[in-house]
Amino acid sequence: MLNWPTPSRRPRRIAFRKRKELIGFLVLGFLVVLAGSWVVWTLIERQNLDSFAGESHLEVKTISTGFSPSVLFWEAEIQSWADIWNLDPILIATVMQIESCGNPNVSSPVGAQGLFQVMPYHFETGENMLEPQTNAARGLAYLSRSYTLAEGDIALTLAGYNGGHGQITRSRELWPDETERYVLWGTGIYQDAKSGKQNTPTLTAWLNAGGHILCEQAEFQLGITD
Repeated sequence: MLNWPTPSRRPRRIAFRKRKELIGFLVLGFLVVLAGSWVVWTLIERQNLDSFAGESHLEVKTISTGFSPSVLFWEAEIQSWADIWNLDPILIATVMQIESCGNPNVSSPVGAQGLFQVMPYHFETGENMLEPQTNAARGLAYLSRSYTLAEGDIALTLAGYNGGHGQITRSRELWPDETERYVLWGTGIYQDAKSGKQNTPTLTAWLNAGGHILCEQAEFQLGITD
């Protein structure tokens, strides 16, 4: 029998090893790209969330400087109530400005009570009508309903709050004089505050027309007089 030389298998082994190395490099490269994409995506997502959080914080930082000191006294509560009732805090501050100027103990000759001058029949038996949180709960429930019925129209919302929700669908010419004045003052104060004016002309006019008496009483009650 002829002794044929055995073919060398080394080149095949080298080729197989190179193939394995190539596959390994490809897998490693894929993992690096995948990891890099995850890092980039995470950074972008975190940046977007941080930006959103920053905008949200700025939105609720302050209601406005365009209100009396006795209304700004309740700023933290106004922000909280705005979140609960899904209302613009500037709208809530505007209603408080006209109704009580922030005096939690004020009562009107017709029986309206507290910060939001809520009529007694809106309260449940045994409730303290002058307690700020209770008064706000009853008053802002009515304001929220007015806002919904008015479809977000501020003038109609104020008319509904002052004269009853029936005013929202009535022609403005049929509004009581008190409601007409209330809407005139309210929309002016609201718009001035919304625009960021510090010395709001409508608020100044309202104070000069007699509102200063209400605010002086409120400041005395809250202990923030000079």
